[in-house]
Amino acid sequence: MEKFTKLAARAAPLEMINVDTDIIIPKQFLKTVKRTGLGISAFYNIRYDENGAPRPDFVLNKPEYKGASILITGENFGCGSSREHAPWALLDMGLRCIIAPSFADIFYNNSFKNGILPIELPQEQVDELMSETKENPDAVIEVDLEKQTITRGNKFSFSFEIDPFRKHCLLNGLDDIGLTMQKNASIGSFEQKRANDKPWL
Repeated sequence: MEKFTKLAARAAPLEMINVDTDIIIPKQFLKTVKRTGLGISAFYNIRYDENGAPRPDFVLNKPEYKGASILITGENFGCGSSREHAPWALLDMGLRCIIAPSFADIFYNNSFKNGILPIELPQEQVDELMSETKENPDAVIEVDLEKQTITRGNKFSFSFEIDPFRKHCLLNGLDDIGLTMQKNASIGSFEQKRANDKPWL
């Protein structure tokens, strides 16, 4: 998993609440078990029209927000079914950080495990970020995980809370497999001892 330390990028304002996982990645795209290739289908039903053409009014289709790595959005983001394809799709389309007043629990946990930093902020701070990104689409927002701050030049600086263990994993690029591999020497020693003690297994 790619490490997350600092991210300085443009942010896109998605002014929606209760964005569920079927909006993030519709059910017809869940046939794959690969983490790549889903980005083009993210937000499919609101991103494309009935003919498959991009909707010009959808925020992530607008030229000024192309390449945004931060998404500012409304409360209860990621609700609905517990599909891990949702953070896969967002990551594949280039989003590394999502800022909202609240998240659905399973989506929130899945995001950390896939290298996305979900940040919960008070509604008034989310509103300020939303306004800033609408008024200044080229604005660069800096997210510093080590300092736990979100800044925009000298305009504002917000702090955010994060579980220390999740912070450690993101800073070091450790998913569940990476965490297990840190114990590789102990696992090898155990397997060797078991082979010696119980060779019939």
